[in-house]
Amino acid sequence: MRQTNTKAVDVISLGCSKNLVDSEQLMQLFAANGYSVLHEPEECRGNIVVINTCGFINSAKEESIDMILKFAEARKTGQIKQLYVMGCLSERYLEELQKLIPEVDKFYGKFNWKELLSDLPHVPSAKQSTITSTEQSSVIAGLTRNPLSASPAQTSRLLTTPPHYAYLKISEGCDRACAFCAIPKITGKQKSRAIEELEEEVKALVKEGVKEFLLIAQDLTSYGTDLYHKQAIAELVDRLSDIKGVEWIRLHYAYPNKFPMDLLKVMREKENVCKYLDIALQHSSNEVLERMRRNITREETVNLIRQIREEVPGIGLRTTLMVGFPNETTADYADLMRFVEEMRFERMGAFMYSHEEGTPAERYVDTVSPELKLQRLDELMDLQAQIAEEISTEKIGKTFKVIIDSEEDEFYVGRTEYDSPEVDPEVLVRKTAPLRQGQFYQVKITGIQGYDLIGEVI
Repeated sequence: MRQTNTKAVDVISLGCSKNLVDSEQLMQLFAANGYSVLHEPEECRGNIVVINTCGFINSAKEESIDMILKFAEARKTGQIKQLYVMGCLSERYLEELQKLIPEVDKFYGKFNWKELLSDLPHVPSAKQSTITSTEQSSVIAGLTRNPLSASPAQTSRLLTTPPHYAYLKISEGCDRACAFCAIPKITGKQKSRAIEELEEEVKALVKEGVKEFLLIAQDLTSYGTDLYHKQAIAELVDRLSDIKGVEWIRLHYAYPNKFPMDLLKVMREKENVCKYLDIALQHSSNEVLERMRRNITREETVNLIRQIREEVPGIGLRTTLMVGFPNETTADYADLMRFVEEMRFERMGAFMYSHEEGTPAERYVDTVSPELKLQRLDELMDLQAQIAEEISTEKIGKTFKVIIDSEEDEFYVGRTEYDSPEVDPEVLVRKTAPLRQGQFYQVKITGIQGYDLIGEVI
């Protein structure tokens, strides 16, 4: 890392796509005030670094702290002049981080980061931190949450994604009370954005060339209940789909309890609403679901999945599951394996449970050993790999609408409506003719390569 530009800012985003949207808004504020801004450059080239952190689970906290310490060292040695930290980790652990890593010029939480620009002329000289590797572990294990601030108004954004797609954050916060999750403690109650405001943002982004919109929230299912006193996700998607220039709308992070069934009609009837739904289920065992406080049973979950597939033929379902929740028995885990085998999810991710301080599950004894958690995770993902391969093989010989994201040496890289950026497999399109990034093509699938499809334009 080296200093090259006194009005250059490097922004580093960690965690989820909701964080990324915040970073994009901050970058636009910097750019509007005459700064040169880069997102996650390979080599730091500015005097100012801003790290947008994640504080969801232990691995995310560790990644965030490691990144802060890396740039704290650069701050101490003069390689950069100013270092700022924002996001979920500092929202949750503000006071402790201020004491432990004083090289950071200022910490901001999840919602007050817009103050950063006004603070720039008043940066104090850097101090030297006293944090050790042992203390870093204690930061991860035992910090306490800082009170939540008010959410800022939405601003225009400097997109970090390819210019043809963008994330659209439709709400912040969550009203659920899952036993394992600390997110409501970080982000507070759900705050939905008005439909009219979202329509205006989409129209503006369409003018900039965006064709695909990925709707994101901690809980899409409950969108609108705070503003309109009813579930409004179906109305929102319906209205956004009517905006000229919107080619694809994709839905992330639905909740199975009280799922808005009127959304399925919109998905079925609107051609530009992808037949794709990301719905985190977490587990199948009734005993585990009850301890997780998911407010849904195995039987209700199965019925919901069957109804979704019946009402939206050909839909691709993505889910997230958890292994090793406290008191997950061999029978519970066997039930989860059977559930995955029966449901045959088109896309699936999984992770191991870890205690989060301040959550209801923290009082449970973590009865499943780390070794057993890892074994169960590996077995579950091996099963899903087999299912995914079988589903991909069934696509050979079929033709799909594919959007091109990038170009590599041997292939153009694209996605079908069943594939979300970053998290899902891709379509590797043979270079038989020049293709353009951000354009749609009809691609015939000729083979598979791991999780990815191989195809050629017809």
